[in-house]
Amino acid sequence: MSDPTYKCCEGTRKINFSRRYFLKQGGVAMVGMSMMPAFLQRAVAATPMPNQKQFVVLFQRGAADGLNIVVPFAEPNYYRLRPTIAIPQPKRGDANTVVDLDGYFGLHPSLSPLEPLFHKNQLAIIHAAGSPDPTRSHFDAQDFMESGTPGVKATEDGWLDRALQTMPEDHASPFRAVALGPNLPRMLQGSTGAIALPDLKQFKIMPQSAAMNNVAQGGFEAMYAQSVDHALHGTGAETFEAIDMLGKIDTTKFPPENGAQYPNNRLGQSLQQIGQLIKAKVGAEVLFVDCGGWDNHVNEGGAQGQLSNLLKDLGQGLAAFHQDMGDRMENIVVVTMSEFGRTAKENGNRGTDHGHANCMFVMGGDVKGGHVYGKWPGLEDHQLNEGRDLALTTDFRSVVGEILTKHLGVKDLNTVFPNFDNNSRKFTGVIRT
Repeated sequence: MSDPTYKCCEGTRKINFSRRYFLKQGGVAMVGMSMMPAFLQRAVAATPMPNQKQFVVLFQRGAADGLNIVVPFAEPNYYRLRPTIAIPQPKRGDANTVVDLDGYFGLHPSLSPLEPLFHKNQLAIIHAAGSPDPTRSHFDAQDFMESGTPGVKATEDGWLDRALQTMPEDHASPFRAVALGPNLPRMLQGSTGAIALPDLKQFKIMPQSAAMNNVAQGGFEAMYAQSVDHALHGTGAETFEAIDMLGKIDTTKFPPENGAQYPNNRLGQSLQQIGQLIKAKVGAEVLFVDCGGWDNHVNEGGAQGQLSNLLKDLGQGLAAFHQDMGDRMENIVVVTMSEFGRTAKENGNRGTDHGHANCMFVMGGDVKGGHVYGKWPGLEDHQLNEGRDLALTTDFRSVVGEILTKHLGVKDLNTVFPNFDNNSRKFTGVIRT
């Protein structure tokens, strides 16, 4: 199996995954319970499906432009720095202006579906947040943000995997940690046994006659060897438990509820399938999805254009997920993050270059929404990081650390984020106690 690659303005680089536990493109044969060995049947039967809290992480790959996502429209220098791509100040009845949130900050107009959630205290924003490492490399910045150890390249596992390690569960569901996509993200690499699913709809139970054929030709071990990544030999019970449970999920039984309409794109469909896994009560606890295209060096656009199109997908997708989940949102928190922000000043191509601080969204039932959190550093020339970027005042680890502690119940953040000040008194206060 070839290593996946990631393409952006820095070229193409291979990403090596030391532990890959994923079912790729529906290629793993699915065997019904009647065809499973007795010990696997017992494993499936013993798996609890608790009604527990869920944590959804949405990663915007490519470095999203936080200053045009959550606009500081009361900052005069914002408009001087961005003469062609700035979002106009709020104007009643004009759909191409900032959506005012609090008189100082506002949403890009393409994110208008999220405004009601903000004012219903279901959505909070942390501005001037991100990783403290100064790198402007997508690859390094993503690695640091997903490993949870900015500046340290030797970390083997991801912070989300380490968080689960601090909360071991007997007979944990194979769907405890799931990434929607073809590859297991850096954030979930480690020893907890996360899985990556490209698309729930691609998985079907193999006809019994075909299953019997495979068993007759090579037996259980041969069938297993053909199906599972070689790095995971020895975990057949967990692998086939996941396969069997996945085969039993009929996505047609979990249509969008409450009038929710997901956008017809990868992000929208992935969020819908995250919702289906939650509705199916298969024991999902942490779920990951990413979306790309945020590296807008050229023709980024303002109220309309490339960024606007991406934000429509994001806003519609998150709003649809919230609506679809209904009362289930009381047990769900969603966070968005991106490896770094963009330069405060637009470049000569009506775009923006690699910057530093960014904004994060936190949505859900445990969220103290309706507020833009974080110490705002300002956009005057002397206030910019290195004279060019939004300065960072909130470390992303404080934001997700608070979610892990107050929402999921993680007790040892020093294991999750080593060599970081995890003092709860420094939390932003975005999650209810």
